[in-house]
Amino acid sequence: MTSQPLRVQALDRSSFRCFRDISTRWMDNDAYGHVNNVVYYQWFDTAVNAHLIENGALDIHNGQTIGLVVETHCNYFSPLAFPQTVQVGLRVARIGSSSVRYELGVFAQGQALSAAHGHFIHVYVDKLSRRPVSQLPEVLKQVLEQLT
Repeated sequence: MTSQPLRVQALDRSSFRCFRDISTRWMDNDAYGHVNNVVYYQWFDTAVNAHLIENGALDIHNGQTIGLVVETHCNYFSPLAFPQTVQVGLRVARIGSSSVRYELGVFAQGQALSAAHGHFIHVYVDKLSRRPVSQLPEVLKQVLEQLT
């Protein structure tokens, strides 16, 4: 007997630990009149990196450790379009020795269920050598643990 794969469903806001408001732009809409799929990945990147920078866990100019995206995924449930403000929810699903799995949900402002949600994985590397660090910097781990 073969089992059917579970159907991925929209998530509610309680699934996420913090949120960031992002304004859509005219150029985000595609020919079909909704935000193009690639824009969601930009929102994911913005939500994660802004949170890390604002909490002192990422120094993009002078830091010795940087995160490189090695995997991304997104499921879409309902369209978004300019001019909307979206809210991107963020949580951390897994913290490894040099990697982190971030999970994100994109919500139309005021809506209870995600219009889309997905994940991406950062591998943290030495800025110069681009080799994975042996362990995440302590300040980064502290900020990440608040998102689990």
